[in-house]
Amino acid sequence: MPPEPHSVQPVDPGPSLAVLALLGVPEIRPGDDLPAIILDGLVSTPGILPLEKDDVLVVTQKVVSKAEGAIVDLTTVEPRPEAVDFARAWDRDPRQLEVVLREARRIVRMEHGVLITETPHGFICANGGVDASNVGPESGNIVTLLPVDPDASAARIRAAIRDRHGVDVPVVISDSFGRPWRWGIVDVAIGVSGLLPIEDLRGAPDRDGRIMRSTVRAVADELASAAELALGKTAGRPAAVVRGAALTRGEGSIRDAIMPAAWDLFR
Repeated sequence: MPPEPHSVQPVDPGPSLAVLALLGVPEIRPGDDLPAIILDGLVSTPGILPLEKDDVLVVTQKVVSKAEGAIVDLTTVEPRPEAVDFARAWDRDPRQLEVVLREARRIVRMEHGVLITETPHGFICANGGVDASNVGPESGNIVTLLPVDPDASAARIRAAIRDRHGVDVPVVISDSFGRPWRWGIVDVAIGVSGLLPIEDLRGAPDRDGRIMRSTVRAVADELASAAELALGKTAGRPAAVVRGAALTRGEGSIRDAIMPAAWDLFR
């Protein structure tokens, strides 16, 4: 059962939705002050300032991980025999597979060249979020891991924006996940600050007065996917402001969006 909301402030949807990608964000390296860099991007991107009450900032996982040093140098990795055998059979890098196995809380499936794991955060995803794409000049030798605490990463960026601009803008950290039974990836939320990641509408009437029994909106995931349409995968745009979305403000956590094992019909 999704958690009950606490200290919430609904934001009604407007008649339109805008997604404004931040411009001029440089290549991020370990130790960079990502909140400060994002603040500069807000200033340098036409049409973003002044920030509005229905703004949400979406930041991609890759720049968060790089700034926080959540990376692994593959030249230092010695893969176990299981990783070597699987990599040889499916033309994969055994060092990257080894990193995935080290990071996994649980291996869900390891077949057909695909490795699905449960991360320490509770996410179920391909390769445990370990990623070799868009990692910068050291491409081929490093991979990024998921941030240790994506909610905390989002909170730091949110605090920096509030301190500079006096506006409390919710923040979503996003990453690309696949989905069962469908081709293609979509961006979903892996961290949030300042909003509830889901909106539980069960027990509320629809427009016809019919009580909804199973409707739970994945609000943070929808925001992440909307932002990705403006960010793309190869354009070097790692953050965007989504303006005009329907959401509920509050001190939520991405843990609220993870389905308990007892409700998981596919486990």
